[in-house]
This record gives sequence, structure tokens and C-alpha cells, in this order.
Amino acid sequence: MTRRAIRCGTWITMPEWQADALVLSTRPHGEGSAVVTVLTAEAGRHAGLVRGGSSSRMRGVLQPGNRVRASWRARLPEQLGQMQLELVQSIPALLLDDALRLAGLSSICALLDGSLPEREAQPELFVGTNALFDLISIEDSSNRWLEGYIRWELGLLDAAGFQLDLLRCAASGATDRLAYVSPRSGSAVAEGQAGEFASRMLALPAFLGGVACNRHDYDAGLSLTGHFLARRLFGAHNQDIPAQRRRLADMVTGIYGG
Repeated sequence: MTRRAIRCGTWITMPEWQADALVLSTRPHGEGSAVVTVLTAEAGRHAGLVRGGSSSRMRGVLQPGNRVRASWRARLPEQLGQMQLELVQSIPALLLDDALRLAGLSSICALLDGSLPEREAQPELFVGTNALFDLISIEDSSNRWLEGYIRWELGLLDAAGFQLDLLRCAASGATDRLAYVSPRSGSAVAEGQAGEFASRMLALPAFLGGVACNRHDYDAGLSLTGHFLARRLFGAHNQDIPAQRRRLADMVTGIYGG
């Protein structure tokens, strides 16, 4: 979306957009302002300057994980531009009594903020992330949202061009008795097909089709996606996987590992 203004008697086009958005990160800028990065369907990961962003009134609005209505405008497309945000729903406020779910929310925001290119449309990822926000907001002592979270990380890898093949064995082509995932190719391997390399394979959780997982599904699932996030998504750009993601994995291992 654009708007038009007159400069020296000539109409010029000035970029702007309005959209539903998810707050990914915020950092102070100058005296009293903040640079906020959000995720939208059409504008993708997009940053903007929020005037008065460091005020007590705005700090709650700019919390990573919030759903907001965002408006952005600039004089030129390449500029940072100014952003205005209106709170729609505070997801973190729903999770204050659950450290694990808060860690999951923080990990989602950090992964998106650290891996997505700027200003590229992400309609499917936006819809999927919103659905995960809904799932993570449901109170559940079994933490079944973690299954959805792991599937979401697979979707993030897919969106970045690193799709794992978990439907058939890379060695035999079989679609049943799948037990492992090759840490090199990201392809499934059937039970009995890994040979002497079985100990080096990643475990395939049962909810992803695995038949012989010797770890809790949540722990194994996060190890699986974490390996490829670190190697293919962040490692490809000489970056470390975000600390928020490591913290989530450590918490899940502490609860379900061993």
C-alpha cells in the first residue's frame, strides 16, 4: 500500500501499510523511542521506529509475542520508517504462571527474528505461527503444545528451503518402520537399515512416524529440529541458534529427558 504527497509541485508515492502483526523483538533507540520488529503475512519480518516506545504505557504493547495491529510508513521504501502499534492480545500475559510455555513463546519470536529475511511475504508462516500462539495459550498439564511447536519448527525449516524427508527411508524407499533421521541428509531411515551408523542417527519421534524412539518424543523432537536449525539455518550464516531456543530445549530435557 502507498500514499501520495506533493513535493516541489510533483506527486510522489510514499510507502505505507497496515496489517495484523506479531511482535518479535524490540530494542531502545535514541531518547524514548524503540525499534520494533514484527511479523506480518504480506510484509514479512519488518522493522519500524516506534516513537515513545520506551514509555511505561508502550512497554506492555511492545512485548515479544503480542498480537498487534501495526501501521508503518516512510518517505522512501528503503528507510526504517515509523511504526504505530495497537495491542490486540497479550499472549505473554496469558502464560505468566508457566515458565515452559513462556520459554516456548520466546523461542518462537527469537527464531523468526533471527532467521527470516527482511520484508519478504510469509503468509503461510504467519498463519502457522498464529495457530501455534493459540495452541500454546491453552492450559494443558501434558504440554501437548510441544508437538505443535516441533511441527512448526519443521515448517520454519521448510520455509527457509530446508525440507526434511520424514516419509520414506533414504536407504530402502520403505514408508513403514521408520526409526531414524540422517543428521546429514535430513532423510528418514527405517529400522534395520542404519547398520553400524545407527548410533549416529537422530531419533524419529512417534508423532512424526517413528517406531523405535528411545527418548521422550518432545525431547527427541527438539533435538531433531534443533540439529537442523543450528546446522542448516543459522550455521549457514555463521550464527548461533538463539539462546531462547537453547533454553527451551534444556527445560524440556530437564522435564522429559533421561
